[in-house]
Amino acid sequence: MYQREVVLHARGRSLRCWRAKRLLKRAGYHFEVLEASGDPPSGVRKRLAHRRSYRHMVPYIFVGGRPVGGLAEMRTLSITGVLEHVVR
Repeated sequence: MYQREVVLHARGRSLRCWRAKRLLKRAGYHFEVLEASGDPPSGVRKRLAHRRSYRHMVPYIFVGGRPVGGLAEMRTLSITGVLEHVVR
């Protein structure tokens, strides 16, 4: 089945990032993990300009190049079934 590109910005040993990866794996999605260490890449900085500081924004998921949210938003979307519609 077709799936949009899923990118997870995560920090190495963060429990929240581990939980986000686990949520995506259990749902059966293929995703790319970009390690967020130090300053964010300029593209990410532009996409998250309206948000809080970047270090508080990991994990953060992008689907098809559009920002979806952090772990709390991912959980909510997963429970309601909206994440399935966003990714597929």
